[in-house]
Amino acid sequence: MSSMADREADILEEFEFFDDWMDKYEHLIALGKELPPMNPLHKTDDNKIKGCQSQVWLYAQTSDAGIQFEADSDAIITRGMVALLLRIVQDQSPEEIAAYGFGFLDDIGLTAHLSPTRANGLLSMVKQIRLYGVAFQAKRG
Repeated sequence: MSSMADREADILEEFEFFDDWMDKYEHLIALGKELPPMNPLHKTDDNKIKGCQSQVWLYAQTSDAGIQFEADSDAIITRGMVALLLRIVQDQSPEEIAAYGFGFLDDIGLTAHLSPTRANGLLSMVKQIRLYGVAFQAKRG
């Protein structure tokens, strides 16, 4: 299993390949299309992320491999953003996820190229992912 740093490096390299933001948005949309389908039973109000303009659901469970996430959104760009986040955190330990800074979002320029409402939604997704890390860490302790 690759580390979060390795995954981050892969993403940075991918985004360097694109010259302009329209191409980067297209890449985000493609990532969203690759996101595995979410179990419909997990699309509940409890799993809906507050603070997002579009509907976003995030569900997590833990196993020996780490935390497994499922996510979905009704907006294609948002679906791509959550797919990007999950590429970093999927199957990582609660401790690593709780401590992770998500600095790659600034490094690829994503936060600077989002509307204020989308940027707020992205921060809400990051916050929820970290909260899952903290919660599963507390359950272990």
